[in-house]
Amino acid sequence: VYTNPRIMGWMADEYSKIERARTPSVITGKPVDLEGIVGRDDATGRGAYYCLKELEQQRDWTPSEVTVAVQGFGNAGQSIARLLHADGYRVVAVSDSKGGLFNSTGLDIPALVEAKNRTRSMSGVYCGCDLSECSGCGREEADTITNAELLELKVDVLVPAALEQQVTSENVARIQAPLIVEVANGPISSEADAALAALAARDVLVVPDILANAGGVTVSYFEWAQNKSGWNWSLDDVHARLSTVMRSAFNAVHTRAAKSGISMRSAAYAVALERIARSVQAQGTSALFTPGEQPAQSPAVHV
Repeated sequence: VYTNPRIMGWMADEYSKIERARTPSVITGKPVDLEGIVGRDDATGRGAYYCLKELEQQRDWTPSEVTVAVQGFGNAGQSIARLLHADGYRVVAVSDSKGGLFNSTGLDIPALVEAKNRTRSMSGVYCGCDLSECSGCGREEADTITNAELLELKVDVLVPAALEQQVTSENVARIQAPLIVEVANGPISSEADAALAALAARDVLVVPDILANAGGVTVSYFEWAQNKSGWNWSLDDVHARLSTVMRSAFNAVHTRAAKSGISMRSAAYAVALERIARSVQAQGTSALFTPGEQPAQSPAVHV
């Protein structure tokens, strides 16, 4: 929390001093010039984007007809908004901690990203204004909204990419989006998650944070592998490998959810537990060494 690539570089350097050896793989998220990896900056949002691209194929979407609202316009929120906008999706609402903008025809995301990154401070950005007063982003054509109002918009895709506990038992009944992609950590409370699962008539699909925002830690793993091997990966290689990992993970979880009639969150845990069970079984359990007992061949996890 409250770190950046430079600070991660400092930490790696300090550990190397303690070890009296160059140890770049001890930590990830380092600057590219200090043995970090290209593509780490937008990896979290990009991973969620790849999940949505799989849904696009499954549901045969026409991007220009799909509306998206993104709560949180930091690194992850900016990345997924930028990528979806470039593909033709209508990103109709975005917000930061000060408030947000809504335009039913779509916002100018590149202009918003440029304005947001004009200063390093969250306070006083956009020439002393907050996001809802940002110049150069079409504010005269957009309505100002609160973070709470953004969550309750009637959009096709809701992307909470800010703080935890944003969708709660208090506002869950007013959430209208049929698809929620959790880019933030824990943006839906346990009570709200259960309520969404119970609303079968609403047919709400939640892509859980454990899957949707895994792009960041995946590329951190790539950085570790790069540091261990001494081989520098290209940006195209990072993107291709991340796409492969995220799409495969999404399809495994989505298929498990459909097969068992459970939520994608439960399916994600089921897939993970099944992988652990197979690893334990491959190593050999007590049944393997007990006379007269036959070890299970294919462990199953029941949800």
